[in-house]
Amino acid sequence: MILPQANVGSYTTVAGSACISCHAPHNGSGSARLLRGQNEQDCIACHNGANVSQMKPYANVFPEFGKLTGHPFPSATNPHDAAEGILLNNNRHATCVDCHNPHGNQTVSIFSPPPLIRTSQKDIAGISVTDGVTVLTPAVNQYDNCLRCHGTSSGKQVQAVYGYFPVRAVAAGDPLNLTPQFSTTATSSHPVMHLRSSALSQPSLLSSMLNLDGSTQGRTMGTQILCTDCHNSDDNREFGGSGPNGPHGSKWTHILERRYEFSQTTAPGGTISNLFPDPDLSVNGPYALCGKCHDLPDQIMQNSSWNQHSSHINAGFTCSTCHTAHGMGATSGTISGERLVNFDLNVVAPNGNSPISYNRSANTCTLTCHGYAHDSTTTSQILRHRGPVVKK
Repeated sequence: MILPQANVGSYTTVAGSACISCHAPHNGSGSARLLRGQNEQDCIACHNGANVSQMKPYANVFPEFGKLTGHPFPSATNPHDAAEGILLNNNRHATCVDCHNPHGNQTVSIFSPPPLIRTSQKDIAGISVTDGVTVLTPAVNQYDNCLRCHGTSSGKQVQAVYGYFPVRAVAAGDPLNLTPQFSTTATSSHPVMHLRSSALSQPSLLSSMLNLDGSTQGRTMGTQILCTDCHNSDDNREFGGSGPNGPHGSKWTHILERRYEFSQTTAPGGTISNLFPDPDLSVNGPYALCGKCHDLPDQIMQNSSWNQHSSHINAGFTCSTCHTAHGMGATSGTISGERLVNFDLNVVAPNGNSPISYNRSANTCTLTCHGYAHDSTTTSQILRHRGPVVKK
């Protein structure tokens, strides 16, 4: 539906007005291609939520960008241009047409299974995960398009506006390059760019993802997930909300769909400043995002996959202390990497002269965290604690 603010005349639908929905045949106000406005301004004319009676709620995208975190519009000195490279080297901006092809996209009526790109992104370009540079026109999978900016491209930055950024014990040269973190060569990773591994049992995995209410079953788990299963509008319609799908904006850090807390401390190995003892395990609690796919109360708190999960969670530690959310971007001689274990070096420290280590088969780790000195022995093969007891 076309809004009156678009000023395209008496046409009521995009199909009815066709080209002139976005282009002015004469004297377009955009800097190129006879656009009615500057790139995203062309889109905002209709997708701004100004008249919800003429626009379905999930098409009102512009309000999402006013939330806590979201993809940034380009600055006046760094606009999008149709002639720019698909791999956005030193060209940090995100405008509508970086992710959507206005000539090809279609309304999402059926959610295609992961990892396929959604019809709202039909005919958009992407980058191949195989080498991180080959251009795909069009992108086949959703992550192909994400790799335009979040793969091998140069000029990536850690920005405070998106929230706390963990420093992983095992990382490739560029910790912001997601290609090796999700690749099939990663020791372990969430199954975004490959099928879910069956090599290890996964007792905590739910049969279906939970909707935003934390109880209704959504999409079945399947063997692969999307980037937008974690990075999504906090009110997206795919998982039970009324807002738009996709990482436009969210009330949570890192454009995350649900709450996800990060343990933080002023000195590695020292006291953690934001413990969540005896936490709320519901969709309102600090583990809400993990609880979308993982059975927190009946499996993780019952130590089904590790015999110290319950004690650590009850003490208030967050998942990010021990686990990376993406995957292992490199290998290590001391950290096996299985089960996404990759410690945050801002939080943990070595135990004396021993390197930080994790051995899944022995169920042990060696490090110092929150005043605890953890070490492993070959005889007991359990965690031993030395130092002050964590206070709840």
